[in-house]
Amino acid sequence: RWRWLTRLHVGAQSKLLALVGDLVRQMKQDGAPDVDITKAVAELKARKRTLEAKELALQPKDDIVDRTKMEDTLKRRFFYDQAFAIYGGVSGLYDFGPVGCALKNNILQAWRQHFIQEEQILEIDCTMLAPESVLKTSGHVDKFADYMVKDVKNGECFRADHLLKAHLQKLMSDKKCTAEKKAEMESVITQLDNYTQEELSDLFVKYSVKSPTTGNELTPPISFNLMFQTSIGPGGNMAGYLRPETAQGIFLNFKRLLEFNQGKLPFAAAQIGNSFRNEISPRSGLIRVREFTMAEIEHFVDPNEKDHPKFPNVADLDIMLYSSKAQTSGQSAQIMKLGDAVEQGVINNSVLGYFIGRIYLYLTKVGIAKDKLRFRQHMDNEMAHYACDCWDAEAKTSYGWIEIVGCADRSCYDLQCHARATKVPLVAEKPLKEPISLNQRAIGKAYKKDAKIVMEYLSVCDECFITDQEKLLSESGEFTIETEGKAFKLTKDMVSVKRFQKTLHVVL
Repeated sequence: RWRWLTRLHVGAQSKLLALVGDLVRQMKQDGAPDVDITKAVAELKARKRTLEAKELALQPKDDIVDRTKMEDTLKRRFFYDQAFAIYGGVSGLYDFGPVGCALKNNILQAWRQHFIQEEQILEIDCTMLAPESVLKTSGHVDKFADYMVKDVKNGECFRADHLLKAHLQKLMSDKKCTAEKKAEMESVITQLDNYTQEELSDLFVKYSVKSPTTGNELTPPISFNLMFQTSIGPGGNMAGYLRPETAQGIFLNFKRLLEFNQGKLPFAAAQIGNSFRNEISPRSGLIRVREFTMAEIEHFVDPNEKDHPKFPNVADLDIMLYSSKAQTSGQSAQIMKLGDAVEQGVINNSVLGYFIGRIYLYLTKVGIAKDKLRFRQHMDNEMAHYACDCWDAEAKTSYGWIEIVGCADRSCYDLQCHARATKVPLVAEKPLKEPISLNQRAIGKAYKKDAKIVMEYLSVCDECFITDQEKLLSESGEFTIETEGKAFKLTKDMVSVKRFQKTLHVVL
């Protein structure tokens, strides 16, 4: 009976979520203020998280993992353990033991076989150190940050938004908390991602947030960059960082990779290696750590030719897709054939669809159950301004749905940023057909009513014909065409050939 009642409650939550989604869409159509739309979207996301948590709680007992026992077993058998354990350990840093190394190597070997070898992707291995100027250009120096607070006595650090959320949830669970106060605090939680530094500071004061471990006062929130900073060279004059991702190395070597590929698009480059993020308060075991291995691919393609020749190979795959439309309307994820998703415009193009299919095949190959794997599309407010579509592969874990792979059509944003900063053109050049330039007045004067026939004939000529006639124009100053049973002589004052190349930025 309890489970039946709970399912009724979940159903009501789904309907409420759908109403909020309809409201958000209506506000956008009516041109409501951005502040109101942002608030409504934040509430929608919060309700989604609540609904997913309730659905997770309804899992059968035999489907729930005792995470503590599992982690103890893995550490006891030395799959992995906290780094520097005999010195007390350091949060967010782990060492892999013999079995853990074997498992990790098998996963990477399968990835290299599945993607690099089968797709003939160009693999590179770049340095893990990057000068500040590179990451300044990419935006990491200014924007790769979270807000942090410190215990004023022992200096312990906490991520501000996570701590405020936990504190408010604790207050809301108190039986003495009024419905009005609960509603107020729920509103704060839904907008946590949108608060400025000053607004967060005011909220910490308003709700008297203290250190959860000591009860001490906390400093006001400050912005904390998540990259590990260092200096390059003995003089310390060149600031640098440990890379937070492997993609930048591929972008910086785009020109060399394009030359290696004989200047042809499309092509893809991949890199496997460690990245570093100085997480404020690492949690969730191996999910949120400070050093981790990444395997990334950047696929470069003509923006006007986003059709993958091998897409039919994956078009019939049935994959659980959670589109942005489904999220805003309160619907559940839906199993669709990839071909239908691309054809209906759910997925933007077949290149993106092809890689979603390949990612799905890889993840199921290495052991993720199909019913615990979905691809969630970023909503409009999540998507970067330069991206046209983005999907995350998410796995259902004891922590809920966790992102494990990101697949995005990022346009040429990264290449443009580095090209502007270095004045080095990071572009692909594509020779186009040599068009004929027509002097319509001269042709009209010579052929009157037949001028239209001449110009239509010349407008559809192929490259070989144009090249041949260009040679005749150069040698004798004229050439003759025949169409609709008539012959027309064309001279240099009537027609000329212009040769040029058009530069096309590539899509990533």
